[in-house]
Amino acid sequence: MASPDAGVATPPEARGADLRAETSELLRLAGPVVLSRLGIMTMGLCDAVVVGRFSARELGYHSLGWAPTAVALTVSLGLLVGVQVMTARYIGEGRRAEAGAVLRRGLVYGSWIGIVAAAIMIALGPLFLHSIGLEKDLARGAGEVLVIFALSLPFTTMSVAGSSWLEALSKPGVVSWIMWIGNIVNLGLLLLLVPGTFGLPAMGAMGGGWATFGARAALAILTLAYIWRMAEARALGVFDKPRRDRADEREQRRIGYGAGASNFFEVAAFAGMNVVAGWIGVLAVASWAVVVNVASVVFMVPLGLATATTVLVGRAYGARDLPGVRRAGMIGFTAAAIFGVVVSLAIWPAAELISEGYTTDPAAIALAVPALVLSCLFFLPDALQVVIAQALRARGDVLVPTITHMISYALIMTPLSWWFAIPMGHGLVGIVWGVIIASFAAFGFLGTRWLLLARRL
Repeated sequence: MASPDAGVATPPEARGADLRAETSELLRLAGPVVLSRLGIMTMGLCDAVVVGRFSARELGYHSLGWAPTAVALTVSLGLLVGVQVMTARYIGEGRRAEAGAVLRRGLVYGSWIGIVAAAIMIALGPLFLHSIGLEKDLARGAGEVLVIFALSLPFTTMSVAGSSWLEALSKPGVVSWIMWIGNIVNLGLLLLLVPGTFGLPAMGAMGGGWATFGARAALAILTLAYIWRMAEARALGVFDKPRRDRADEREQRRIGYGAGASNFFEVAAFAGMNVVAGWIGVLAVASWAVVVNVASVVFMVPLGLATATTVLVGRAYGARDLPGVRRAGMIGFTAAAIFGVVVSLAIWPAAELISEGYTTDPAAIALAVPALVLSCLFFLPDALQVVIAQALRARGDVLVPTITHMISYALIMTPLSWWFAIPMGHGLVGIVWGVIIASFAAFGFLGTRWLLLARRL
């Protein structure tokens, strides 16, 4: 297929105006999306801080109980990426009145994903923890927390289907407000349940799990209530039974399958790092929880930039606008690179202060600080790889990001981190070196793919 701009010379002034307009649009979309994604990780941050300051051992329970459910959760969220991509494409194609069909498919799909994921986690999660060579008490405590996290998965998938749809409609501010209300609910429940307030028994890590359950339920209820009461809900087809469009249904699922598989390889590998840390010892688990929580909070900003880039690339792709696809990608990648450099330079000198905010245990702090300093080396490539992967999916390239994440995280990071940490004796720092190498590999593969596709739709 010939490029739509073939043979047409675009004046430099027009190109500059387009670039400025799309940069402004990306930042307008990305700002609230980043705040929303930071809200997601603020929940995890509050959990880690409140539980960690209550007890380092309880933080280990919480971290290990979270790890398997994080795999199920992130795979589930990946399976729903098609809601955002297809809604953006519909807008670009001028089919705004049919956007409700994408939402309805996503809600049905999301409800089944959440229920099945919860059932699998409850049935197999505790057994898995007891079978991987952890201390008996560590496996028991983590298994109890895991079940509570699993019960909240259906609420999460429903709220994500709705919030992804709203963001694709350029309503990220609403999603951000709802997310921060959820944070207030989470923090209130944490302070009530973890240490035991007003005469309640101290629940420790299990209290953190129930706080997450309450917050996720609130998010689902508030998101769906907002959509129900939207002034333009009927005009968007929210209440209309959609006509069957098997091609679009398949495409929505295909995008989700690719993103879900990518998320599985990446998050399962990071969850596996919790297991490696568990083989080192319970303090290593608590220290790794500090490092991975900080890295996850950092990751929410490029994830927000990736969402905004997805919307812009998806619209341009739906309109068959190749220059627009290239511009949207370039703007998103540049913003991610700038952020990666800035956040690395900010966290590097503050590693000890940050670690002390999570735990008062001197031994855990001593393990966390050098690992957190070293982690600054992967913030830049990690930011770039997630934005490029989402941009590729938005333009219809689903398979390559999935294969890339399988190779980078399952085949490179997992064995390298184990080798550096255990046989080589580098401990927690060895785990971080594996992450650094995998992040650069993912960025290299995906960046090359984007350049190869830059001249065609």
